[in-house]
Amino acid sequence: MTTLQNKIDFAVIFSVRNANPNGDPLNGNRPRQNYDGHGEVSDVCLKRKIRNRLQDVGEAIFVQSDERKNDAFKSLKDRADAQEDVKKAMKDKNHDLFAELVCEKWVDVRSFGQVFAFKKGQGEGVSIGVRGPVSVHPAISLNPIDISSLQITKSVNSTTSDTKGPDTMGMKHRVDFGHYVFYGSINTQLAEKTGFTHEDAEKIKQALITLFENDASSARPDGSMEVKKVYWWEHNSKLGQYSSAKVHRSLKVDKLGEDDDNQINVPLEELEGLAVQVYDGQ
Repeated sequence: MTTLQNKIDFAVIFSVRNANPNGDPLNGNRPRQNYDGHGEVSDVCLKRKIRNRLQDVGEAIFVQSDERKNDAFKSLKDRADAQEDVKKAMKDKNHDLFAELVCEKWVDVRSFGQVFAFKKGQGEGVSIGVRGPVSVHPAISLNPIDISSLQITKSVNSTTSDTKGPDTMGMKHRVDFGHYVFYGSINTQLAEKTGFTHEDAEKIKQALITLFENDASSARPDGSMEVKKVYWWEHNSKLGQYSSAKVHRSLKVDKLGEDDDNQINVPLEELEGLAVQVYDGQ
C-alpha cells in the first residue's frame, strides 16, 4: 500500500446532553470550560476515543487504556519489549529502524505519533520520538455551557468497620446541552515518514463517524453524546490547494443555533476545486 498522497482536512460536530464529555481533574472533574465559559474537550480525550474505536474494529493499538486493553502487558514498555525486533532496534539505538517498526505494528503510532521514553535503570534510558501525520484540535462548544451539579451518596458501607451508613460520597457534574466542534488535518509529508496510507485515513474517518459508540460510562450514558456531522476535505495534492485554517473557516459553525434541532445544516463557504464530503454520525 502506498502512503497518503493527498492532504486531508476534517471537522466534526457533536452534541452533548446531560453528560460530562471531559472532566477536569484539577477542578473536581467538572466539565472542562475555557475562560469564556465555552465547553472544551481536550485533543488527548478525542484521540483516546479514536484509538478505542480503531481497537474495537480489530486494529493493533499501542496506547491502550487499562480498562480496554486486550493483552496482559502492564506498561507501554512491556508492550514494546514483547516485540523482539522492536526491542533489538531499541537496544542497538537504531532509531530509524525502531520508528519504522513501531509505525508498521501499531496504527495509532503511525497516525498520531508517540514518544518512546523508557528508563533502563542506572541512569540510562532511551527516548525516541515519532511525529504522526494526524493532528486533532480540542473541541469547543459553540456557545457557553450550563453545568448542573448534584451530590451523590452511598447506600452501603464500604467496609464492615464503617458504621456511618449512607453518606455524601461526592459530586457529579454534567453539561445540560451543547453543540461542540473540533477540527483536524492529515499531513502527507509526515504520512510518508510513518507509512500512513489512504486506507488508514479511511479508518480514521470511520472512527470519527462512530466516535461515541461503545463509549458509555456513568458520566456519559449511551445516547448522551452524538456525532451530528463529519466534514471531510481531500485535496488534490500533497500540500493542498488551501491552508488548513482557510478550509476550517469555510465551515460557518457560528451560524448554527444552540437548540435541540436534530437537522443540522451548517453553511459552508465553497472553495474552488475542493469538494467536501459530509457524513451523518451513526
